[in-house]
Amino acid sequence: MELDLKEKTALITGGSRGIGLGIAARFLEAGANVMISSRTADDLAEAASGLIAAGAPQERVGWVSGHVGHPEDAEACVTETVRRFGGIDILVNNAGTNPYFGPMIDIDLARAQKTFEVNQLSVLVWTSAAVKAGLASSVINVSSIGGLGVEPNIGWYNVTKAAVLHITKQLAFELAPDVRVNALAPGLVKTKLASALWEGPGEERIAALIPLRRLGVPDDIATAALFLASDAASWVTGQTFVVDGGTVSRPSGGVG
Repeated sequence: MELDLKEKTALITGGSRGIGLGIAARFLEAGANVMISSRTADDLAEAASGLIAAGAPQERVGWVSGHVGHPEDAEACVTETVRRFGGIDILVNNAGTNPYFGPMIDIDLARAQKTFEVNQLSVLVWTSAAVKAGLASSVINVSSIGGLGVEPNIGWYNVTKAAVLHITKQLAFELAPDVRVNALAPGLVKTKLASALWEGPGEERIAALIPLRRLGVPDDIATAALFLASDAASWVTGQTFVVDGGTVSRPSGGVG
């Protein structure tokens, strides 16, 4: 099955590294124009250069810096995407943060608010800006399997990711039939954001608990995103696509 995004334009937040950059590469291979966004211009310029060096046509790669938690930056990025490529068809809300590690009850309000703004509120803000600018195809929200359960030390992060799953369903209902809205729920992927969980001996220990016996890599998530963005998923909306090597299929340990 060929997953084709020719003549489509995608805007990807958190696109300078990790899962976002992996999705950008996959979308470019499928023929899309891609605009990547993140906070740091130097990181974006380096990421765009890497995509072009890997074979992407320069005219199909764009970048614009902005803070995903700032509504005015969402408006500016969407406007620049439409100006550069003539429209916008796909939005990938991928940017995320986790500035706190520890019991949820001890989180300070500043870091709780930052996590909420970046992980949760931005999904609504950027989707609103894109739809009002003419997006009429697909929105993909990158959540986490953390939004499906509980884990030690990343409780508030998981709360925001759980909210993304419900936002996805609500927006799918409200924006149908013109826009499909789906979520990805990755397991532990080897990215900088998650490095505290897997670097060093943690990788081997965690991989041993995953049915497919390895951690994810960005391209695992990018391939799933390509399917959801393509016409192959034309009858899929309001759904959560879990990509986790089987992590959530493990026995709970509470029986037997």
